[in-house]
Amino acid sequence: MRRLILLLTFSLSFLSISAQIKVEKWRIYEIILKGDSKGNPFTDVQLSAKFTNGENTKMVSGFYDGNGIYKIRFMPQTTGPWTYVTTSNLKSLSNKKGKFECFSNTNGNHGQVVVKDTFNFAYSDNKTYYPFGTTCYAWVHQGDSLAQLTLKTLSNGYFNKIRMCIFPKDYDWNKNEPLLYPLEGKPLTDWDYTKFNPPYFQNIEKRIAQLDSLGIEADLIVFHPYDRWGFQKMDRKTDDLYINYIIARFAAYKNVWWSLANEYDYVKSKKTDDWNHFIQLFAEKDPYNHLRSIHNGADLYDQTNPLITHVSIQNEDTYKAKELRPKYKKPIVYDECRYEGNINWPWGNLTGQEMVNKFWRGVVNGGFVGHGETYVTENPVKWGYESQDILWWSKGGVLRGQSQERIKFLRNIIESTPGYLTPIINTEFWVPYSYVAFKDEYFLHYFSTDQSRSQIVYLPENLKYKIEIINAWDMTITPVKGEFSGKNLIQLPQKPFTALRITKIM
Repeated sequence: MRRLILLLTFSLSFLSISAQIKVEKWRIYEIILKGDSKGNPFTDVQLSAKFTNGENTKMVSGFYDGNGIYKIRFMPQTTGPWTYVTTSNLKSLSNKKGKFECFSNTNGNHGQVVVKDTFNFAYSDNKTYYPFGTTCYAWVHQGDSLAQLTLKTLSNGYFNKIRMCIFPKDYDWNKNEPLLYPLEGKPLTDWDYTKFNPPYFQNIEKRIAQLDSLGIEADLIVFHPYDRWGFQKMDRKTDDLYINYIIARFAAYKNVWWSLANEYDYVKSKKTDDWNHFIQLFAEKDPYNHLRSIHNGADLYDQTNPLITHVSIQNEDTYKAKELRPKYKKPIVYDECRYEGNINWPWGNLTGQEMVNKFWRGVVNGGFVGHGETYVTENPVKWGYESQDILWWSKGGVLRGQSQERIKFLRNIIESTPGYLTPIINTEFWVPYSYVAFKDEYFLHYFSTDQSRSQIVYLPENLKYKIEIINAWDMTITPVKGEFSGKNLIQLPQKPFTALRITKIM
């Protein structure tokens, strides 16, 4: 009998251990609660939870997800046992307690992206991150079929960041109504600004999770001016309600970035004080301190604001990154440098060669560059309520251009470097090209489209290097015979898009 009792006790103990909830570091632990939904649960109910792990504590806000369901999402950043207790003005939601075990991150999960060494980015586990982004404003508002095609295109590994709008967008080649709306009410402008539509936000977080599975950061655009529904004209109180709601819903996803606006200066209903307030609100309310930026149209925002984590620019002069780095002392990201395409708008008719050139010129001057594509085809497809072209920049789908493979080629080169690259400004001698270096171990020179002859390359006298000629358009890498040090005259092929990769021989 005693042996039977011991076995039973062991079995129950084993079941208890095996049933313990476990969550991977930087993944999501979600509390789901059933509560009263009388009145307005979006404004009348306050819900939060205090998560504790030793001396680590996090206060996280909850949100209403419809049908009487309330949720609190938490991203643990420390391994070990966590406990939590909820607080609410609704008795049925308050003083709910629980615990879980956070285990170490597995392969492929490197955490959220943060600023590293002033001018660069890294994941939470210190793995280097170099943004190679694209823009796809309204892809999340087009339905499953087109969204799946967009994800299939993204799975080819061209990009590791995508700019996307939370609100629907109204612009050329994007005139169809979204399948869902963010607020309760009647389109186009009769909204109840105090009540969100949970399925709308469920769809967005579904896409955020799908992007994360592909290793892609979701750069979420919070406000934008291209709007026929009135969302850009919400008052301060409504804006704050909206911002608090998206923080509560989305912040636990590790791949989220906050872009306060696309072309903030064209949102005429907002003033500088509003934007400063929003930046402050995200900094205070986001428990995980995700990256924050604000993107310009004609006028660059005051990027010296210490709560802005990196400079997000619309400007085609990507080679000026070297000048902006010391000015702002932040990573410089040219999220828009015009688009590869054939539309009549001047910002959307770059050739593939010009787009690739802008990427290389940005990188060898210490910046990061974003892609976009705007090709109109002769045979528009049937989608929604009208026949229309599906441009990548607006709705996603497939890429028709030539730059994406070359961008992926550059991305592979940069991700194989031994460390973060710094633009070199020579004071001893002048050279007619830009280049970056990692210590004295690695140099990357780029000669643009109009410099295809021999070039003098200066290297440390007391070290030996190997040199490879890269053609950024043909995507070829050709070794140069010999070992090199000091001053060298390197014969270049008479082709544009030539670069040199110079690596120290250990």
